[in-house]
Amino acid sequence: MKSNYRNIGDFIKLVDERNKGLKVTNLVGLSISKQFIKSVANTIGTDMENYKIIRKNQFACSTMQVRRDKKMPLALYTDNEPAIISQAYPVFEINDTSQLLPEYLMMWFTRSEFDREACFHAVGGVRGSLEWEDFCGMQLPIPSIEKQQEIVKEYHIIQNRIALNNQLISKLEETAQAIYKQWFVDFEFPNENGLPYKSNGGEMEFCEELDKEIPVGWRNGKLGDLAIIIMGQSPTTESYNTDGNGMVFYQGRTEFGYRFPAIKNFTSEPKRKAKSGDILMSVRAPVGDLNIANQDCSIGRGVASLKSKIKCNSFLFYSIQSIKQQFDVSNGEGTIYGSITKDGLNDIQVIKPNDNIVLEYEKITRELDKNIENYSKQNNILFQTKDLILSKMTTDEN
Repeated sequence: MKSNYRNIGDFIKLVDERNKGLKVTNLVGLSISKQFIKSVANTIGTDMENYKIIRKNQFACSTMQVRRDKKMPLALYTDNEPAIISQAYPVFEINDTSQLLPEYLMMWFTRSEFDREACFHAVGGVRGSLEWEDFCGMQLPIPSIEKQQEIVKEYHIIQNRIALNNQLISKLEETAQAIYKQWFVDFEFPNENGLPYKSNGGEMEFCEELDKEIPVGWRNGKLGDLAIIIMGQSPTTESYNTDGNGMVFYQGRTEFGYRFPAIKNFTSEPKRKAKSGDILMSVRAPVGDLNIANQDCSIGRGVASLKSKIKCNSFLFYSIQSIKQQFDVSNGEGTIYGSITKDGLNDIQVIKPNDNIVLEYEKITRELDKNIENYSKQNNILFQTKDLILSKMTTDEN
């Protein structure tokens, strides 16, 4: 072991401050992605005074199910206002921040190598809990505080740029979705004079299937009317290639967001392909999770590839977004889909507009999507840079 490695337990202590008097009401939970999230737990009849208070620069973690989840849920609380968290979570803080920065320690916890070691130490059968003593016995490098500050600063620059790009992506998506709603939900697309169609006397007719009026010439349709749908199939185990060469295999939701698929490399010719720009959609829980292929790829089991029949993938993407509540298992309102077949996808009800209107919409949103793609590609590079910064933590510099 390098000379500057020390036990985590040498630098932290448990904190057990209870919510006496119910002074704190902000209830948070802990996610496997190492973030605090707003809790959705049913607290009716629960003694909230027994919940733990967590304050800025304190950590909370879960030592249960580490081996099963292959990750240790653990996060640094950064808000100025305190929150409360379940008493089941250990809360701890650093003894002396002049020796170890909370941000530096959290960076160490985000490393995949940390999760692998935590999984190795986890015991207790199927759930695989991690004993607190074993957690404290895990080690990390402790360089000088100046070196820690340098690494943390570099890391935060990358994180802030990723966050800014995500905000810009959200704004562009909101714009595209707002235009979609205006044109294809409110029917206020530009008429031949450039004025909003419906509010300027555009001719409407009643559609029984949709139980509402729609523009003349439009009709009720199915997703299969708009898209060519291909269901994924995983490549064989023998086809995987560990040297980094080969095709790209889409696996599902990733930290990069839906604009960038996860990759696994393999050598044999894939059975099910998607082209760059195709919409990739999860067909198992969470059904309706969307991605866009950033290069030609093979799609795995649990994923479908959708391509617009009239080469209007931007319109198709926002069409799926608009009906996502029909099959999104994360919407909190229940769904008929725990998974969905190709026939099920084909039969999802959608509105079928006039193709000329779709093409006009595509001209607008295609430019928006190009900007989204550029920001997403920047984030892809930034994530790789972030990994390089995390790798610096193992150097033996003081």
